[in-house]
Amino acid sequence: MPEMSQPARSDDVERYLARAVDLAVANVAEGGGPFGAVVVLPDGRTFEGQNRVTRDNDPTAHAEVVAIRGAAAAAGFDLTGAALYASCEPCPLCLAAALWARIGSVHYAADRHDAAAVGFDDAAFYEYFDAGSGGHGEHSLLPIIRTQMPTQGRPFTAWTEFEGRVEY
Repeated sequence: MPEMSQPARSDDVERYLARAVDLAVANVAEGGGPFGAVVVLPDGRTFEGQNRVTRDNDPTAHAEVVAIRGAAAAAGFDLTGAALYASCEPCPLCLAAALWARIGSVHYAADRHDAAAVGFDDAAFYEYFDAGSGGHGEHSLLPIIRTQMPTQGRPFTAWTEFEGRVEY
């Protein structure tokens, strides 16, 4: 589980959320999606991201992911204690990225309903994950089907035997 960061002061939250909103508005003017994000590390360094999905033809280049990538490139992949500020409620992809990065808190301004009102409806994604194991199978939104095979454990054996591995 991510370690909780120190509670943010309300003026810090408002300042970083305002910056995320400004990044989102500026991104629209540059042909990108209406999303911006800021990661603030415990030492105060900040990393900004704007939605680059259409500009980079990268469906994973959400503003939050872009900001997390910048922070991780500078500080390492473990961002324990960092805070993520987003102009809009993070989608499941962005929440997963924050969890993997061990971000300590997530703050957002607009919510998923505000985004849906202008055509960004991630409701199917939230419903998919809310379904739990019922989301798996060949008839779900995205079929996720396990196929067991004799060599499936080889990568894990290689990992446990590799003395130079970096734990995460």
